Amino acid sequence: MITIQDIAYVRSGTADLETAVGFAVDVVGLELVERTADRAYLRADNRHHCLSFVAGDAGVLATALTLADEDRLAEAETELTKAGLTVTRGDKAAAADRHVREFIAFEDPFGNVVELVVDQKAVPTPVNFARAAGITEFGHVCLDAPDVRAAHRFWTKHFNLKVSDWIGDGACLMRFDPVHHKLAVFQGAGPGLCHMNFQVESIDDVMRSWHFLVDNGIEIEQGPGRHPQSGAVFLYFKGPEGLTYEYSYGVRRIEDDDAWRVRYFDPAEPDAIDMWRGPTNRCASQPQLRGLTGR
Repeated sequence: MITIQDIAYVRSGTADLETAVGFAVDVVGLELVERTADRAYLRADNRHHCLSFVAGDAGVLATALTLADEDRLAEAETELTKAGLTVTRGDKAAAADRHVREFIAFEDPFGNVVELVVDQKAVPTPVNFARAAGITEFGHVCLDAPDVRAAHRFWTKHFNLKVSDWIGDGACLMRFDPVHHKLAVFQGAGPGLCHMNFQVESIDDVMRSWHFLVDNGIEIEQGPGRHPQSGAVFLYFKGPEGLTYEYSYGVRRIEDDDAWRVRYFDPAEPDAIDMWRGPTNRCASQPQLRGLTGR
């Protein structure tokens, strides 16, 4: 079994690098830590970056997860290959581009490109946030798959993921540490990134950002609201090229795995997605671009 330690980053292709970076900095509030002619790296916590933009076609390039060391990486490569997946090992230049020491890439059974990395570069200095959104960390990522039940079987068979809760057959919320979910799979027509989440310091930060986004004409996709599964107060908003961002506060922690019972929420129930009963239309997803280590 492959043991995930943490989430690492999202790599997103963009046809308009200036607009994508401007939104991530001026609206989301991330720190721009590095910029080249065709690359931009953005930071929210002690990771060198949680989001990188690559000039080219628009769409998510990869979602990355952290493993402990190179031995665990080699074991993951073997297990995934035995499972019938094509696994590519990144070369030194590609690893340097991602600010990791080593990585492998694979497509999950639904076409999502996932990178497993070791030794992601850490930055000890405080984050120089571009806007006071109250961000404390890169919180979680959510992928799309046409068959969420099949995705659940893949992720829990090969990785140390445990199901926290279900939302019908349309979403599976999973954890690898006490946080209610760090990786989730939502039902979508094809592979893609449903959204990337940033935790904020207080409910006041969520509400201040809501007013900021509304005042600046940013499309609010859901919220403010409260999820009954994680207990988190949430706010989803749409960025350029279909990249959905989320702020949330107060996510549940599951400290006792043995005592936790997986729950099934019927999305037809009024409070199943938002306890405050706001609109719950599905958020935009950024489609997955194909190609394991290109760009």
